[in-house]
Amino acid sequence: MKRSLERHRNIIDFALSSLLRRKGKNVSLLVIYTLIVFLVAAIMFFTHALKREASLILRDAPDMVVQRLVAGRHDPIPIDYGKRIAGIRGVSAVRPRVWGYYYEPVVGANYTMMTSDSQAPGTVTIGSGVARTLRLTEGDFMPFRNYSGVPTLFQVQKVMPYESELVAADLVVMAESDLRELFNFPPDRATDLALTVRNPRELTTIASKIVQLLPDTRPILKSEILRTYDSIFDWRGGMMIVMLSIAVLSFVIFAWDKATGLSAEERKEIGILKSLGWETADVLLLKFWEGTVISLSAFLVGVILAYGHVFFFSASLFEHALKGWAVLYPKFKLVPAIDGGQLAVLFFLTVVPYTVATIIPSWRAATLDPDAAMRS
Repeated sequence: MKRSLERHRNIIDFALSSLLRRKGKNVSLLVIYTLIVFLVAAIMFFTHALKREASLILRDAPDMVVQRLVAGRHDPIPIDYGKRIAGIRGVSAVRPRVWGYYYEPVVGANYTMMTSDSQAPGTVTIGSGVARTLRLTEGDFMPFRNYSGVPTLFQVQKVMPYESELVAADLVVMAESDLRELFNFPPDRATDLALTVRNPRELTTIASKIVQLLPDTRPILKSEILRTYDSIFDWRGGMMIVMLSIAVLSFVIFAWDKATGLSAEERKEIGILKSLGWETADVLLLKFWEGTVISLSAFLVGVILAYGHVFFFSASLFEHALKGWAVLYPKFKLVPAIDGGQLAVLFFLTVVPYTVATIIPSWRAATLDPDAAMRS
């Protein structure tokens, strides 16, 4: 065992010295390799962290949301529907919700308008994105135009804290009476109904009963909302990977070129080592450690750079492509969340292929006669 470890240590020392002798070539390779790992890892980390944040935010969401459809489109639902749904066994609470969207042409942004029982009439609570875009602080007045075009001023009672910006960047909260007056919302209607169910395993059954009782409704389960968010972030992350496919393809071509043959200098070196008594297994082990040093260094540096870029600098290179806000981009720092499975996939996609690629041509050269290898 001690002799085997000593053999590996000597081969690793020689591999490091061999890499240093060709430091110009290897440094350029390491930079390209690290850049590819960094870009792919950063997208994977950012997408996974956003999905995790979305799941945490939706943890307190209602078990089910019931909407009314007219001609396939979302339409205000009668509040009386809530009483009929509350009679279904297993439904513990039904709460009408009134919300909507308001387009502000001055900044070209859509606000998400919601109501709160604790909000005083004539006042609003706004998200950090709205406050930053309009340069508003607590005590300022925020103008709105109602359904007939008449301007109305609301006093900013509170600006939501920075920590809530991921979900509340474009949010404006006001009293229900103010929102109904602003949009001319019928008093007997709500935007949707939020349901609380005693047993989560009965959600599908209750949803079926709601559709049978009220055929013009559409129940939406919390699990379906979570799947939608996962699909959206996966799609956006996939689009970013596609955009980077040229760089990835260039690296694949480079790795394939590495696998097709060694340079004359490297073949000559292998021939000299064979003439000095090195066995084929020793040569293969040498090239294995050379490829491992390059690939592991690029992997570790790329992952560390991606981690810092995503969780300390908010992924500024591609945040607009993945966050999804058109005008009111939220500014926040994601909580570090790395999946071991993602690291494993990234490792096997980047480290293993390159390491194997360095062994194939080395095996071909190592099986040649030393004189032939030095003359080639």
